Amino acid sequence: MATKGTWGVAHINSSFNNTIITVTDLTGAETIAKASGGMLVKAARDESSPYTAMQMASQLADILKDKGIEGVNIRVRAPGGNKQRSPGPGAQAAIRSFARAGIKIGRIEDVTPVPHD
Repeated sequence: MATKGTWGVAHINSSFNNTIITVTDLTGAETIAKASGGMLVKAARDESSPYTAMQMASQLADILKDKGIEGVNIRVRAPGGNKQRSPGPGAQAAIRSFARAGIKIGRIEDVTPVPHD
């Protein structure tokens, strides 16, 4: 269990088909909580919607508060590479929902892979 006042890293993998949020410790070695669009909705077209991302982030925020994590650094990842470099519609909604749930946000960084050849 985390001690009071610790921080984590929220990895938001957002495409136009799905949104996956994984919260780890600062090293990234231990997964604290995770959620995906398919865990909350039945229709495949709703997996990447902003509403689903808000629900995921609020559920994860409750889990984080129970485990004693007060803040997260956010890493947003789009499909990248030879695919689209802009994140899906759920990324911004998830970040906003973390902030509204009372989770402190340290830094937000984009970790979308970039082709180099």
